[in-house]
Amino acid sequence: MNKYIVIAVMVLLSVFKVQAKTLDAYSMPRTEVVPIKSSVNGGQYELLVKLPEGYVDNPKQHYPVIYYTDAVWQIDLLSAATTFLMEDVILVGISWQKDMGKLKGSSAHISRFRDYTVTPSKDEKRQAKYQFGKASEHLAFIRQDVIKLVETRYRTVPEQRAYFGYSLGGQFGLYALLAHPDTFKNYILGSPAIGGSIDYLSALLAKKNTINANVFISYGDNEARLSKNVDTFLKVLKSHQKSQLALTHEVMKGDHSQAVPMTAARGVAWLSQL
Repeated sequence: MNKYIVIAVMVLLSVFKVQAKTLDAYSMPRTEVVPIKSSVNGGQYELLVKLPEGYVDNPKQHYPVIYYTDAVWQIDLLSAATTFLMEDVILVGISWQKDMGKLKGSSAHISRFRDYTVTPSKDEKRQAKYQFGKASEHLAFIRQDVIKLVETRYRTVPEQRAYFGYSLGGQFGLYALLAHPDTFKNYILGSPAIGGSIDYLSALLAKKNTINANVFISYGDNEARLSKNVDTFLKVLKSHQKSQLALTHEVMKGDHSQAVPMTAARGVAWLSQL
């Protein structure tokens, strides 16, 4: 009896192995992973580049580009939104640094705390671990390396570059807008986590004569603290008389996590109408 049980188990295992081998991993169509090294901090990153459906068949056509941070978190949302709302666009997702090494209690996205923030933490232990406040270096990497590679390798429309960033990615987008507004023409900034950086960003804005850009800013209606910070900075932004900003502000349903998909959809819809 035991002999037959063993044989039956072996047969089942063989069947399971065959079935496992026949299942292929799904990959997103027209999407490629491009490794890129930062000339600023020496870190290794990846670009997730998705081309529009007609890219190969229309060799003379050039396309606007949406650059976005937190690549693996946002590619599905932006891919879906652009498929239905803005199909003729190139998506370029910028990964977190790939070669950060192993830090106790850290995760794959640890570099975002360093790369997307503008001011250091007052907590010495947190600052030592996360190295907050290196947004200037990350922006230099994007301007010097990422955009150069993309505009050399693909058929783009440089004057229509757009940026999408959420949470800390939204903070980074505000920094880019104020520090080097010509980096992108259009900015979609969802629930920007600016917290203790309002004074720094306000001082940066005060130094600028002209900022010419289209800006979409949103947050969830259940983000009390964050929305208060964003509203405070929006008043500062609107009072800057020398800026030539076309500013759109929308409130989404939900908390910080629930507002993400709606922000992607509404932001892309806004961008498609410009």
